[in-house]
Parts: sequence; structure tokens; C-alpha cells
Amino acid sequence: MLRKIFAKTPFLVPSAAYLIEHYIRFVYRTNPLIEFDTDKADRILAEEGPLIVTCWHGQHLMMPLFRRNGHPSVAMVSRSRDAELNARVVERMGLQTVRASGGRKPKLAVKKGAVSGILALRNYLKAGKSVFMMADIPHGVPRQAGMGIVSIARISGVPIVPVAYATSRRHVLEKTWDKTVINLPFGQAAFCFGDPIHVPSDADDAAMEAARLSLEESLNGVQDKAYAFVDGSA
Repeated sequence: MLRKIFAKTPFLVPSAAYLIEHYIRFVYRTNPLIEFDTDKADRILAEEGPLIVTCWHGQHLMMPLFRRNGHPSVAMVSRSRDAELNARVVERMGLQTVRASGGRKPKLAVKKGAVSGILALRNYLKAGKSVFMMADIPHGVPRQAGMGIVSIARISGVPIVPVAYATSRRHVLEKTWDKTVINLPFGQAAFCFGDPIHVPSDADDAAMEAARLSLEESLNGVQDKAYAFVDGSA
């Protein structure tokens, strides 16, 4: 994987981040949006305030470009060395980063900075800044939402908004755990998002699991919807 190569040769990271940023902008410019409900996006921001914006791993390449009125302005990026490239790209595109990630085991989550990451994101949200993070756990089960994002929604009182971007021309890296999608230029694009998902501050385990499942369903729905638009089946 390229990220592991860059982790071993950190002096290449700034140059690679520069190239990736410009590639992302080029893809955006050459794929006109055929679906993006700007009125709904503005209404959600006006009614809900800061948001937790999320998508699936492998579908995130273009996400730093989709900001409304400065939201989101903070992104959660894994603390691992091979995620340094991701962090540099995100920062080049104007977002602050929180370096942390979750895990399936409590001790591993602490090691990866999950607790400090959650506290940092909560503070940004309380300051009125929307944040972006992936919903599924890195190198876990793709399209299975983790509990971390639901926990952040509960302690912050901020709703989760599922989003998805798709292009008609794309290449899927089939050997990656999350089937990473590389969006290609000179096609059409769609950006879709679901309704805000609220998690009550007093949510018990059952309510948390219900919210997690609702997030999974909504994310899969908006992702399928975006692909349906660009593939002509909507």
C-alpha cells in the first residue's frame, strides 16, 4: 500500500500530499454535480448548528471539498504513521485535524487515543465547529458503523449527518479492506446526505445500538442513492 511506503519514507509525504490535493480538486472540477440539494444542506446547518458529518471508509477521497459555510472544519484522522498522508492532505485543504482512532478492544482504543480524540471533538463541537469522521472502524468490517461516533453524538448533543459522494467514472481497489474508491475525472458526480440522527444524552445501551443501526442503514442508503444517480438508475 502507498500509505505504508510513505510511512517508511516520511520525506515524500509533503510532495505526495500536494499531488493528491491537486488531483482531488481536478476530479471535482471535471465531474459536474448532477445531484446536491444545497437548500437542504443550508437548512440542516441553520436548524441544527454544528454537525458530525460522516461517510464510510473507502468512500472519503473527495470529502474535504464538501463544506458549507465553513462546516465541517475539523476532521478526525487515525494516529497511525501510515495515516500521516491522509492528515497532510486534509490539512492542505483547510481542515484542522484531530489525530485519534477507535478500536474494538478498550485497551487498544486508549492506545490509539480514542478517549482524547472524543474529548477534543466534543470541545470543537461545543465551540460551534462541525467535525468530519468515518463511521466504520479502520481495518474492521466495512460498512459496519462503530460505536465511537454514536458516543460522540451522545456526549456532545450534536446530530450525525450521513453523506456520500460518487462519480460515474471510478476505480475500486478490490484488494483493500474497505474497497477504496478512486474517483476519476471527466464524468458526472452526485453528493447525497441523509437526515440528521440525534442520540439522546440519556441513551442506554439499547438506544445506542438502535442509533448505530440507524446510522448504518442511512449511510448505506445515501451511498446507494449517490451511485444510482451517477450510474443512471435513479
